[in-house]
Amino acid sequence: MPGVFNLSIDEAVKEAREAKSLGIPSVILFGLPEKKDEVATGAWADDGIVQKATQAIKREVRDLLVMGDVCLCEYMSHGHCGIVKQVAPPAGSVATGSAAAGKAPEPEYEILNDPSLEILAKTAVSQARAGIDIIAPSDMMDGRVDAIRKALDANGFQNIPILSYAAKFASGFYGPFREAADSAPAFGDRRSYQMDPANLREAMREIELDLAEGADMIMVKPAIAYLDVIAEARRRFDVPIAAYQVSGEYAMIKAAAQNNWIDHDRVMMESLTSIYRAGAEIILTYFAKDAARLLA
Repeated sequence: MPGVFNLSIDEAVKEAREAKSLGIPSVILFGLPEKKDEVATGAWADDGIVQKATQAIKREVRDLLVMGDVCLCEYMSHGHCGIVKQVAPPAGSVATGSAAAGKAPEPEYEILNDPSLEILAKTAVSQARAGIDIIAPSDMMDGRVDAIRKALDANGFQNIPILSYAAKFASGFYGPFREAADSAPAFGDRRSYQMDPANLREAMREIELDLAEGADMIMVKPAIAYLDVIAEARRRFDVPIAAYQVSGEYAMIKAAAQNNWIDHDRVMMESLTSIYRAGAEIILTYFAKDAARLLA
């Protein structure tokens, strides 16, 4: 992803300061820990990378809103967004196919929703304690907004809002981010808990459920391929709506511009305008600094 880097804490502070100087009102932090495990310790530890970066940014950059991505995939050794349980195959079953004749089948896995909620809630509280202004859960576990809201309230963070990734689709546009964050699943995929790209009605139900659980704002992810979802959400729900122009969407424009197939600035602004036109009031994009310079 040209122009996008994994940053140490001191460099993240510089990046935040530059963003603020360009008129960008907020940033979101994603953590890449030194070590990963099966309970995402780095996500909820008070000395975790996001927690330490938040404290540093808050000390150095005034009046910049800092959002915290609450998910577990970057901190889990297996790359999934929740706790994983291995499920034994049925007794007496064997692998299929000529190359696997007579061999035992590969083990199956299950994502444990409710135990994952406990870790997500701990992560949200830890981020709020570090100074995060907006909690942004992106994991897509059922009931996580309710669990996070209750945990925040119980720990004295009643005024910390939740920006829920309410409509996060099982998309092919996440590739560059997953490579950069080393968060691709080691097995299987995320289709069992992320959303079917073909199902608009399910997206509306998910948004409605998250709002009922206490979300203050909602996110649609990705953005460009889901403009109709943004527009339908804007029509139905009277809350702030965000859209995430994800890594693959960014990378395609960058790659085409590098090959002189398109005008970079024109297409960048056209893509951002389409997201805003569809109804998003908040746009999360890797183009933020480039766009801010053009708009200055």
